Amino acid sequence: MSEIAAEAARGYFRGRLGIEFKKDESPVTQADKGVEAEVRAYLEQHFPDHGIFGEEQGFDGVDRDEIWIIDPIDGTRSFLSGHPLFGFLLGYLKAEVPQLGVIGMPALGETFIGVQGQGATLNGKPIQVSRQNRLDRAVLYVNEGDKIHRDYPQLFDRLMQSGQTRRFAYDCYPHALLAAGHVDAVIDYDLQPYDYLPVSAVIEAAGGVITDWDGRSLGLQSDGRVVSAATPDLHAEMLALVKG
Repeated sequence: MSEIAAEAARGYFRGRLGIEFKKDESPVTQADKGVEAEVRAYLEQHFPDHGIFGEEQGFDGVDRDEIWIIDPIDGTRSFLSGHPLFGFLLGYLKAEVPQLGVIGMPALGETFIGVQGQGATLNGKPIQVSRQNRLDRAVLYVNEGDKIHRDYPQLFDRLMQSGQTRRFAYDCYPHALLAAGHVDAVIDYDLQPYDYLPVSAVIEAAGGVITDWDGRSLGLQSDGRVVSAATPDLHAEMLALVKG
């Protein structure tokens, strides 16, 4: 299924695409719609009793116990600008608990998969989070930093004084790098379920911790404020940093 999405996305990448804008001014292209349509068609054929929640086509089967989550192009702005760090996200939930997550990076040829109780892989090889448990020694990624600065300026100032190495980014790749042990902590903001639920399955399968900013487990009704970390101790430091 991830290969279906990757092949479809690569076919659109750096091509001429029509662009529309949603109510929140975020862009959507024929690539977003086309990739989701192909993945939905596969899921509907192979899992007809499951619900599907996709970014572009919404929710079918909201009352189902088993639900697939799709973000066809995570990072449409990156995709449109020819930047290769866009992704494809797929998640499988049972009773609202993430069981499977896929982070596909079509332009990089990387696929991160996490399965509850079975671990996580990158292109079929096992991966796991780092053992870093101290924030002052951590590689910290700040996703959606402009929005955090706008809405939580004091938190942003604290973030700028935290971690051994700080990087700014967007979208799913920093979370994938955390699962693979290259990044130690990520703070994210203003996400939707199709952004954070697939990612959470990969991180947890790799041995990491991911919650909302209040330390609660992520679900369909979470508020889109997310913090992930390699270890429980580091995660606790991140939560304390958020709370000030």
